[in-house]
Amino acid sequence: MDLHLKGKSVLITGGSRGIGLACASTFAAEGASVTIAGSSADSTARAQRELADKQSINVATFVGDLSLPEVRQALEARLDEVDILVNNAGAIPGGGLTAMTDTQWREAWELKVFGYIETTRMALPKMMERGSGVIVNVIGIAAEMPRYDYLCGATGNAALSTFTRAVGAHATSRGVRVVGVHPGPTETDRLVELYKARAKEKFADESRWQEMLQHLPFGRAAYASEMADLVVFLASERASYLSGVVVDADGGARYA
Repeated sequence: MDLHLKGKSVLITGGSRGIGLACASTFAAEGASVTIAGSSADSTARAQRELADKQSINVATFVGDLSLPEVRQALEARLDEVDILVNNAGAIPGGGLTAMTDTQWREAWELKVFGYIETTRMALPKMMERGSGVIVNVIGIAAEMPRYDYLCGATGNAALSTFTRAVGAHATSRGVRVVGVHPGPTETDRLVELYKARAKEKFADESRWQEMLQHLPFGRAAYASEMADLVVFLASERASYLSGVVVDADGGARYA
């Protein structure tokens, strides 16, 4: 299936690891021109080398902490001619209402919630003026399955889900689409380290971390490549009548 992405310009925030890195690889394999934005010069350069060495894929980079408004403003010039923006940066800590300080709560939202909103605010008018473009927000299933022990993240994700639906409905008036994805637990470095710690606590053996995932659909976490395939499809012309929607990609766990 030709996704008609050859020659498209793509920018992915949080593109140096996990789902973002998988998206970079998949977009590039479809012939798109890719820029990955990461907070660490080391991790971004490592991702760039990995794509070049393993898959002969060349990507451009932007390094900066997107929780800072001035860094987001510095990114704006990169968005002038971007055809596809993938908002993916952000890792909100767990905990209930009193587990995080006010400062920690605001810092978490600066990167993911306000980060997504501001990059969209910068990119969307340019896309609507051209009459084309796609924004994909990688959010998280906690928006639909809120838990008290992930209160900051669930609340932020719910806000972004509503934001995506409302902006996506508006953007179609000028030929632009805004869509979202709610990944369930996904096998990224962050998830593996979390479950290794849990396995060490339960079994005294961190190598048994995959046993901690047997309650999930299919007995495993999603693969980052599976989430990337969905993001890339949604960004393509093959999904040209989808806007203002957020796809739950949790393997059906929400209804289990």
